[in-house]
Amino acid sequence: MNQLQELREFARAIRLETLKSLTGLGFGHYGGSLSVIEALAVLYGDVMRINPANPHWPERDYFVLSKGHAGPALYSTLALKGYFPLEKLSTLNQNGTILPSHPDRLKTPGVDATTGSLGQGVSIAAGMALSHKLAQRCNRVFCILGDGELNEGQCWEAFQFIAHHNLHQLTLLIDWNKQQLDGTLEEVIKPFDLSAKFRAFGFEVQTIKGDDIAALSAALRPVRDAQQRPLLVLLDSVKGQGVPYLEQLPNSHHLRLTPEQRVEIDKAIAQLEACHV
Repeated sequence: MNQLQELREFARAIRLETLKSLTGLGFGHYGGSLSVIEALAVLYGDVMRINPANPHWPERDYFVLSKGHAGPALYSTLALKGYFPLEKLSTLNQNGTILPSHPDRLKTPGVDATTGSLGQGVSIAAGMALSHKLAQRCNRVFCILGDGELNEGQCWEAFQFIAHHNLHQLTLLIDWNKQQLDGTLEEVIKPFDLSAKFRAFGFEVQTIKGDDIAALSAALRPVRDAQQRPLLVLLDSVKGQGVPYLEQLPNSHHLRLTPEQRVEIDKAIAQLEACHV
């Protein structure tokens, strides 16, 4: 199995475990968890320097899930990499769990930042990157934001800060899945041309299909230097990505499963269990 096949298999496993943990709970953020899975597979399977046996390894790369409601996908990724036993995924969002609804760095091994209040994660990531730059450390920082999250003004303050300080070791990924809690982006507040906006804010911008593992790896792997602008990857993704039934729902941002939905998602789980890359 070559590296690309390994990453596709990793993404399949993340998607399977994410569906199982959410469906076992009976509710949760399906759509936006599934739409970042290929990005997580590439980051944790190919790009980031990590040490699951020592989550606080000082030389590690850092990851901030600013769209904290996608925590179930991050938890599946961390479990599959060995940060904690896979069996813990079945305790998602239950009393006493180490896997709360949104990431908590004090509870979950491998989580670098507590997130969930939208708009704040990117500011945390900017602070991390600036601290590394001032200390002349080579740690990289990666941050995934939601497209609906961009309605928070704090994001744009952080973007301007990142570009002003040329935090080239910080890479941002926007999960452009076109939906948020209350409807489509166009319905809630028009985003206009995101690529042009980020270029105007001083970023290098690449738009990549959210499930294009080869393109994601090619964009994220190279270490950037001080002569390069910070990179922003616009993930052209789909809510519920990789599960046709969920992709076709009008809005899968948060689901409390109906009997019909559970049947369809159980079918998707069975298909993922039977399909190895």
